[in-house]
Amino acid sequence: MTSLLGHDAQAQAFLSAMRGERLHHAWLLTGPRGLGKASFAKAAALRLLAEAAGPPPGGSGLDVAEDHPIARLFRARSHPDYRLVEREVWKKPDEILPLDERKGDEALGRNIKVLQIRWLDRILSVAPSLSLRRAIVIDAADDMERGAANALLKSLEEPPAGTVFFLVSHMPGRLLPTIRSRCRTLRFAPLSDEHMRVVLRRELPEADPIELDALVKAGEGAPGQALRFAGLDIGALDTALETMARTGDPSNMIRITTAKSLALKAAQPRYEAFLERAPAFIAARARDRRGAALDQALDLWGKARDLAGGAIGLSLDPQATAFQLGSYVAALSEKK
Repeated sequence: MTSLLGHDAQAQAFLSAMRGERLHHAWLLTGPRGLGKASFAKAAALRLLAEAAGPPPGGSGLDVAEDHPIARLFRARSHPDYRLVEREVWKKPDEILPLDERKGDEALGRNIKVLQIRWLDRILSVAPSLSLRRAIVIDAADDMERGAANALLKSLEEPPAGTVFFLVSHMPGRLLPTIRSRCRTLRFAPLSDEHMRVVLRRELPEADPIELDALVKAGEGAPGQALRFAGLDIGALDTALETMARTGDPSNMIRITTAKSLALKAAQPRYEAFLERAPAFIAARARDRRGAALDQALDLWGKARDLAGGAIGLSLDPQATAFQLGSYVAALSEKK
């Protein structure tokens, strides 16, 4: 679980509401993927339950002392008044899956199912066990299938006494407007490079300074995103992209070398990282352009996004795909 560093304002907003006369029953945590919204939701849920049950939880902000009885139950995943709803996990050891779909040799389901939300009715129909509070975290609410969203809406419209929902959302526009309207929104912004470096050093104590610099840059303020690239020599991929864009790679050698290195089966995680980095690189360059140059960059970004987005699902040849993505990047060059 990534650090909550850099989210002090959001923590204070929640704590002030929690200690006020009336705490809102549903919180929508929004912002780009990888900022630590889910970690925040879990920490807020723990603090809520600890303060409700006593003794005083200790610590500052959302922190709860590790020896607090509620914290021990929380770590053991045995707190009766807490539920985490996320995409189900099952074993798929022989299938290659995108980085964000993989948990070791396991795979994440496509959606949060309606039965997962309806299952909550079993605990929502009775009073909390250890205090007057109950906490439900849904990570991510964007992943709910239509039936699941409608089932959740019923609970948000008639919230059980003492229950607080935390809805993590990377793309709140995908949620039902009626769900958004029943939540208080906490918006999360990308972390500064300084905070990113602190979080990554804490999570990757063995990483050398060069890798940390590359991960800070690749993470773009999102520690979760940066950690997914750890150990993949992401700095070398970014250097190759920058050189292609600067020189146009007239001999094709950078594209050929990069594509060959990503074609090996053992390079699959690194290839997937390249599928993410190439369109993102073009999008970043487009922000600094105007007029015809901007139109060109946006056209290249659209082509790169479509190619990279379908590469895994369509089982496209990795070497040819990486070469073509490199060609889109090289086309950004102003050199003739």
